[in-house]
Amino acid sequence: MTDERGQLSLSLVEAGVGVVFLLAVSMGFALGVPAPDTREPQLDRYADDAATVLAGEPPRHRGTTRLAEIIASNETFQRERAALDRRVERILPDNLMYRVETPHGAVGFRKPADTPVGSASVTTASGEVTLRVWYA
Repeated sequence: MTDERGQLSLSLVEAGVGVVFLLAVSMGFALGVPAPDTREPQLDRYADDAATVLAGEPPRHRGTTRLAEIIASNETFQRERAALDRRVERILPDNLMYRVETPHGAVGFRKPADTPVGSASVTTASGEVTLRVWYA
């Protein structure tokens, strides 16, 4: 009794797999891969770093921290808003715009539509402060 099944040679199978692999690799180099969008994660880091600096600063007058002093009341916010604006401007790189939002108001710039934004929030006894940053 003879076995009449057809069999492919092992070397022919290996050659086929090798050709498919080489085509896949060469297509990867030819087409490339899309670059990840690193804008928003970088903006989040900028916002987080600036918020951490602000949260750790000692108060100018009274309070536990600078941010807690600023948002303790509407009067303290109005008194300190210009100093907060200058301080945030000094902390962030020149190519960033910002907006600091508090329960008593905001300082900084209005965010344009359709712009990637990074943000960070700090919670104090008087409320939450949110810092948003974007590229100018």
